[in-house]
Amino acid sequence: MKHIVILCTAVVAMAFSAVAQEEQKPAGAWTTSSTPALKISEFMFKNWSSSGNSQIDITGTFFGNYKYTHPSFVWDNIVDLAYGFAWQDLAEGDTLFETRRKSNDKIDLTSSISWNAYKGWGASFLANLKSQFGNGYEYSGVGASQTQLLVSSFFAPAYLTTALSFEHKKDNWSVSLSFLTGKTTFVVNDSLIAAGKNYGVIQPDNFDAADPSTFNHAYFALGSYVKAQYLKKDILPNLDLYARAELFYDYKKSSNIAWKGIEAYVIDPSDPDKRPENSKYNLADGETWADLQGKNWLQRRAFETDLDFELKLDYRFSSHISANFALNMKWDTDFSGMSDWGHWQFYQMAGIRVFFDWKTPSK
Repeated sequence: MKHIVILCTAVVAMAFSAVAQEEQKPAGAWTTSSTPALKISEFMFKNWSSSGNSQIDITGTFFGNYKYTHPSFVWDNIVDLAYGFAWQDLAEGDTLFETRRKSNDKIDLTSSISWNAYKGWGASFLANLKSQFGNGYEYSGVGASQTQLLVSSFFAPAYLTTALSFEHKKDNWSVSLSFLTGKTTFVVNDSLIAAGKNYGVIQPDNFDAADPSTFNHAYFALGSYVKAQYLKKDILPNLDLYARAELFYDYKKSSNIAWKGIEAYVIDPSDPDKRPENSKYNLADGETWADLQGKNWLQRRAFETDLDFELKLDYRFSSHISANFALNMKWDTDFSGMSDWGHWQFYQMAGIRVFFDWKTPSK
């Protein structure tokens, strides 16, 4: 950890030194865009033969891209935020819109600085932070009889990724390859850790669920990282596209988190999906313990590679109205899931929104 901090500090120092040495050259230029948006939808059903649930949905989003292009380097920053709620009337009480559930929640901040070396290839330093604003729950039941179980909250989890990379960058896309990447997972909510929802933050041997002083709240991973990103306005007339894919593999992830001694696990023939008592691994949808025993070491380790893929499409009808589509898929063995999907996580959204284009000063 100390070596990584020292190395990152050295890279930042070299970056400032390079900027200072280039003061005599022409100044760089900013290319910026800031797009806050508010989406509001409402449905009302009363004595309607086709039936339906009354609903109100309010979601706020913000997407900003701020790029500084200098003769010696490029500094690129992306801010991607979202938060929204939906209220539904599920006809289980006298209160209208009695059920409120979160419809969107996202914090994704990225800053990278890159230096061109040869034919589009160069070196870069990237920092990325992902988390959420509010609490997340797993729900059971509906209406007044529903129950909720806390599964996440602000900075529980949060992921801070820092990477020294080889990068190939063009006007609208970039690919980064890093074999020296730090990924720190934070879980600052003691009740989640006590309930076993630690998102890969490994707890010490003397971990006591009733004593928060024994908790670990962060886990630092060192591994390989691949990131591909594409951002282009007017890929077709009035259609904007943003796509991102990230892969991370932890070199030092303890094998007992998922696979330690899996060949020796005793599988119950009458229930092959039942987790052995000495395993901390949770099966994903479609997996069986017998299947996992039959895979070789490399295939098993590949399961532990974290995947994060995102796609956004925006079609502009006018300067303030657009149709939008978003898809986010994740694979993470440190998240056992809230349903049969297991380690797979999916988020998909489509709608119409009203937005405002902020003109960020160029200086």
